[in-house]
Amino acid sequence: MSSPTPAAPPSDRHVHGDGGAFVGGQWIDIEDCVKQGFDMRRSGCPDAGTKCAACPRSRSRHSSAKADGSYDVVIIGAGCVGSAIARELSKTQASVLLLEGADDVTQGATKGNSGIIHAGFDDKPGSLRAKYCWPGNQMFPQLDRELHFGYQLTGSLVVAKTPEDMKTLDDLMERGRKNGVKNLRVIDRAELRKLEPHIGEDAIGALHSPDAGTITPYEYTIALAENAVANGVEIRTRRIASLTASLMTSLIASLMASLMASLIASLMASLMASLMTSLIRYTPSPGTHMSGLAATEKINCRYIVNAAGTASDKISAMVGDTSWHVKPRMGEYILLHKDEGHKARHVLFPCPHPIFGKGVLVQSTLWGNLILGPTARDTMIKNEQTGKYELNTAVRDEPRDNILGYILSKCRALVPDFDAGTVIHTFAGVRAKNTTGDWIIGPLAHLPHFVNAASIDSPGIAASPAIALDIVKMLKEQGLSDAGVPNPNFNPQRAPLIVPKYPNGSLKGLKMSKTEFWKEKDPSKNVVCKCERVTEAEVVEAIRRSLPIDSTQAIRKRTRAGMGHCQGDPANYNCEQRVAEIIARETGLPIEAVGRRPFPASSLMRKRLFDAPDKDHLRELSIGTKKYVLAGAAD
Repeated sequence: MSSPTPAAPPSDRHVHGDGGAFVGGQWIDIEDCVKQGFDMRRSGCPDAGTKCAACPRSRSRHSSAKADGSYDVVIIGAGCVGSAIARELSKTQASVLLLEGADDVTQGATKGNSGIIHAGFDDKPGSLRAKYCWPGNQMFPQLDRELHFGYQLTGSLVVAKTPEDMKTLDDLMERGRKNGVKNLRVIDRAELRKLEPHIGEDAIGALHSPDAGTITPYEYTIALAENAVANGVEIRTRRIASLTASLMTSLIASLMASLMASLIASLMASLMASLMTSLIRYTPSPGTHMSGLAATEKINCRYIVNAAGTASDKISAMVGDTSWHVKPRMGEYILLHKDEGHKARHVLFPCPHPIFGKGVLVQSTLWGNLILGPTARDTMIKNEQTGKYELNTAVRDEPRDNILGYILSKCRALVPDFDAGTVIHTFAGVRAKNTTGDWIIGPLAHLPHFVNAASIDSPGIAASPAIALDIVKMLKEQGLSDAGVPNPNFNPQRAPLIVPKYPNGSLKGLKMSKTEFWKEKDPSKNVVCKCERVTEAEVVEAIRRSLPIDSTQAIRKRTRAGMGHCQGDPANYNCEQRVAEIIARETGLPIEAVGRRPFPASSLMRKRLFDAPDKDHLRELSIGTKKYVLAGAAD
């Protein structure tokens, strides 16, 4: 099957990092980026201007413990919510420890999602989702100006195809009005086609929300955690929280006698990793053994914040709250080449089903790829005899072609002319749906020093900074006096990590061979990832910042090394090996101890670099007439 001739992208299309960057939602040309802090000479290390070593393995350089070794607050979970809370607490004089079960921050639900900063017009009025989404949305421009994670104000469109759909748009706009969302309007077919030239011919109108935006979720979370740790928060990774039997008594006693609660943090394989084994075919990463370290650590604290995502019900159950349970909902995505990114200028949603939610969407990512998805498949099913939730094996065993065909057909209904053969990656994520239907936020009635920020699913990223503000307020109300004392040394600024490149194919405007790239001695010009033009200097900068790094996957999330067309395929440029060598050099680890990217992990494809038959197969799936029904589908 021959490839279709790609349409030329619009001349006004901007891609983050290519000739400039998005800062605070707006485009900044490369010549002005230095004024925004995009300068590799500006170190992210605590001692700027001096050589800064990598962090110790699986923990930050410093401890934030008090003189007696205790902490005011332990936060369980370093996803977007836990990291946002950590940063908010770093503005105060509270001593804070951030615990993460995986080998890096943002390895759970935050990692695998659409990265949309929703406006909040579709959330049920009166729900916690509705309470936090719009206020959180409005915080992102300033957050990005401080943290430089990359935020593009794209806007969103909910596309209608029938008169009934148009009525649904009116209902959504009214719901948005009740939720406090501003600037919503329904547009007609002519304006829709002007805004989105590649939209399907059967589209007759849309609900336009100009305040929706796009981020890369793991880059946002890394920025939050880096800044929190740079401002005094301590972090430890590869720690599984296990609350001791004395915890409940200790916490209750602390209300009257300021006693300390106990928490056991075990150095063992990530709880999220074991969960993903059955849900999204997670492949454990090699090189992450922790020989020579203690099996357990005892941590004393006054307050616990539960931000453990899909594991948050297990943490809550440890203190006696079994009133709700997480029902993980899986979502699969297809990522197309940057050549296809111009075919969606906004986040494009289908008109939602009144029961099933937002549906499968089409959008351009911050870095210019076209992303298709997600599915929404409930991985747990209720056993009517026992009343317990069990693994839905039909979801686990769904044929890959069914999943791929389902996504492609749904997205083709929105944007008919994308080329499915340009796929570079597929992946899956999991959302922390629960049995109550809303988020779990606030202190337990019987244990008010235990505060939940739990089971946060969509639109959790948009809401995360607003949730963090409220959690800190709740901690103050429960007696954490230090949370009301400002940190006089707090610095809200985090230097950007990825340096924008000129849009001319390479750093020097020259075509260079693989060996010529690696011969360059200047780290700021030595390209270790050809597809994304990532330099040695960027990799070194990431390693020397405030978070511990010992895997190529961690560098991949920070610098994009290995995220391009070849996906770091060993038979191609083999950038993963080059990155591993730099990590080993900077950390002092033996090369075999450096963690590598797990593959296939959650990918629906069996190769990193797809060949012509793979691409033709996807094209055939995308133009077929078969109607796909997925097991456990909730959309």
